[in-house]
Amino acid sequence: MSKKDVIELLKASSASGKAIRSAARGNTKSFGIGLTDLRKLARKIGRDHKLALELWDSDIYEARILGLLIDDPKLITREQAEEQVENLDEPIYAHVFSSCDASLSRAPFIVELAEDWIASRDKVRRRCGYGLLSEIASSKKRSAPDDEFFLGYVDHIHKNYVDNGVVEGAYALLCIGKRNKKLNAAALKVARVIGPVEYDGDKKCDPFDIEGHLTKDHLKKRLGIQ
Repeated sequence: MSKKDVIELLKASSASGKAIRSAARGNTKSFGIGLTDLRKLARKIGRDHKLALELWDSDIYEARILGLLIDDPKLITREQAEEQVENLDEPIYAHVFSSCDASLSRAPFIVELAEDWIASRDKVRRRCGYGLLSEIASSKKRSAPDDEFFLGYVDHIHKNYVDNGVVEGAYALLCIGKRNKKLNAAALKVARVIGPVEYDGDKKCDPFDIEGHLTKDHLKKRLGIQ
């Protein structure tokens, strides 16, 4: 499939078939297609590294998102990741880039990248680092890091909250707490200190209750917690 084919597919999937420039999307145009539908389109298109890079260079919002979703993890390089993170000019790009079962999260260097970005002074890199940590924590692969790795980040999230009162990595904390009984106890202890987390600038959403999620009956049953 070519870049032109993808644009035609987006047109056919949109309500109007016409891309309009949207202030909410900065300098990009948008067909008004939601992320759920874009993920379906990504599965239809399949992995394609060359096409992914071409779509990322597009001035169409949905094409750029698809570029992040269809990339081939085996062909993504550290240099590419560092270049792309510099151009995540909207929160949704950072979200898809580092989470949502992201292509990047399946790259072989993902643990090292997450560690480096979480330690970065750059806000976008830190956000993406925690997004990648969420994906790592959600992994069921045997090659996933051990409990000590995740306990270190539970302590890191706690310490940074105590030091500056800003909660970064709230979702990563939740994902870590879902891995097993030991990590649940550690994450829950920090979640109770932090309390519900307000979403950045969004008063319409209820605060993110990490403790509530970590104490749900179905999770306790799965982890063997009495």
